[in-house]
Amino acid sequence: MVGLIQRNCYLLPYVGYKFKKNCNNQFRTVNLTEITETAPIDQVNIEERVQRLNSRSIKRESKIKALKMALSMVDLTTLAGMDTPGKVAQLCQKAKQPHVDLPDLPTVAAVCVYPNMVEVASKELRGTNINIASVATAFPSGATDIDFKLDEVKKAVDDGADEVDMVISRGEFLKGNYRYVFDEIAAVKEASGPAHLKVILETGELQTYENVRKASDIAMHAGADFIKTSTGKIQPAATQPVTLVMLEAIRDYYYETDRRVGMKPAGGIRKAKEAIQYLVLVNETLGADWLSPRYFRFGASSLANDLLLQIVKQQTGVYQSSVYFSSD
Repeated sequence: MVGLIQRNCYLLPYVGYKFKKNCNNQFRTVNLTEITETAPIDQVNIEERVQRLNSRSIKRESKIKALKMALSMVDLTTLAGMDTPGKVAQLCQKAKQPHVDLPDLPTVAAVCVYPNMVEVASKELRGTNINIASVATAFPSGATDIDFKLDEVKKAVDDGADEVDMVISRGEFLKGNYRYVFDEIAAVKEASGPAHLKVILETGELQTYENVRKASDIAMHAGADFIKTSTGKIQPAATQPVTLVMLEAIRDYYYETDRRVGMKPAGGIRKAKEAIQYLVLVNETLGADWLSPRYFRFGASSLANDLLLQIVKQQTGVYQSSVYFSSD
């Protein structure tokens, strides 16, 4: 066994196995072959379960609570080639005060930016509880060498990132090179230091539910703190059936290890109604303990505006015009 790295309560080797050491000095060995032997997934059952859960109605008081909860779980995101310090500063202001006329609203969970904008976000969000998330590892393609990826991760964390959103090497995964994917995630986790690691599977490129489940299992065993559906650059991005497959993987991993891993659907979630449907999926699959920004996030920006519109409607009975909200 070679390439062993000590990090807090974990020993992460670069050889396709992870020896997990908990804080009671108990060891558990996980074989990569075992965790990639995924049983067939019943597509009809997954999609019918989503439809059944979507049919549930929520009363007004519960709806307001759900809308505010969803807002607190948003990673307010700007990942455009034309991002500027001014645009990021404006986004951070919106993160701190989502609606000037509703001071009792929660702030969003995080602001997500490219690595070169982390310092700007760090300055703007200093003194708040809003996390700074940064995409890394040659987002969105992941098509570069491991040394570049690790350097990018370390710089983002050094500049103030609390969270790192990495992309897996989908080409290696689809070739069946699961050891490469595992070891790369483990290396990025090590480079992230104190920052939480969100592992983006880019489910739109994984083709099958079985592949989504397999990638989820690999990411969690390699050290992911969150698993995330998509970069938002590939369609389809987040879907509820894919999210359910990933939530079930998280549930089974928790039963096996007693470690909670978070979930982040990202890309294409724009309406408050959809957000509430995702919350129902989480509650019914993982339970209320996961209904927290600590374990569930939405990767979205336009979603925040619709949540605000719906909150105002529920509280006043009147829709505000969308012109009263920034487009970011």
